[in-house]
Amino acid sequence: MPESLLNEFVRLGGETGVFEDTETAHLAIDGNRVLSGREVEGLRVSAVQRDDGVDLDVELASGRALEKPVHMCFGVMKDEGVQRLRIRVKLGEGSSAEFIAHCMFPSARKVLHEMDAEVRLERGSRMIYNEAHFHGPHGGVEVKARAKVIAGPDARYRADFSLLSGLVGKLGLDYSVSAESRSVIELTARVFGHRQDEIIINESVVLAGEGARSIIKTRVALEGDARAEVRGMTEGRAPHSRGHVDCTEIVKDNAIAKAVPLVSVTNPLAKVTHEAAIGSVDKAQMETLCARGLSPQEAVDVIVKGLLG
Repeated sequence: MPESLLNEFVRLGGETGVFEDTETAHLAIDGNRVLSGREVEGLRVSAVQRDDGVDLDVELASGRALEKPVHMCFGVMKDEGVQRLRIRVKLGEGSSAEFIAHCMFPSARKVLHEMDAEVRLERGSRMIYNEAHFHGPHGGVEVKARAKVIAGPDARYRADFSLLSGLVGKLGLDYSVSAESRSVIELTARVFGHRQDEIIINESVVLAGEGARSIIKTRVALEGDARAEVRGMTEGRAPHSRGHVDCTEIVKDNAIAKAVPLVSVTNPLAKVTHEAAIGSVDKAQMETLCARGLSPQEAVDVIVKGLLG
């Protein structure tokens, strides 16, 4: 793998050993160039370079449980560029895997990162997807991330998106999930916006099968002139399905935040709840931390870090 991408991965705390370990699957893409990849037993990874992007096809065999996470490094190392990823993921019946994605744009001044993903989890499969973005100081990244997930009966899907490093630039996050009977869905997004950052998050879950459960949890902190709009939707269509939408946003300076939790129930035996909170830093928490010797700015930093986990 080229030194620039590898060096950035290491600088951000990654271990180079994951690319050398023959028992760890990985994929590294800079812009629309596939740099490196490895499959492991039971996991097929196909990456095809196109003129306008990269097509990824990931399939895990039924009954296969990966012991080590699959590592994915996506990014644009130059200050200008475009990265378009079309991703198809399928986990066979009773299989399980964890995916760790590092999305790195350290020098971006005019970079577009687009991801369109389709995920299918067969009966009883388990998938964890952790996606961490690392942006540079210029705010020159535009992220357009879209994912459609179908979770089959008894499947579990957990996705954690974080963008806490550098200036966001423009973020558009759009996830939709259909949950079949007894499946469990967890969607978490954590974003810290600064200056003129623009953030739009849309996450929706349809509880289509009996006994399906879900939680959508969003945490956003804003400062400067940043803007954010968060929409979380859960629809209970099936008997005994349960869902919850939880959104919290902290604002300071001239930042503006909007939260639109939407819940819908079309089956009398389903139950969906929501809560949303927008406001400045809690006064009581500020006073407690300042009483312990922290400056007001240090207290704000602690509270924000606690919110974003």
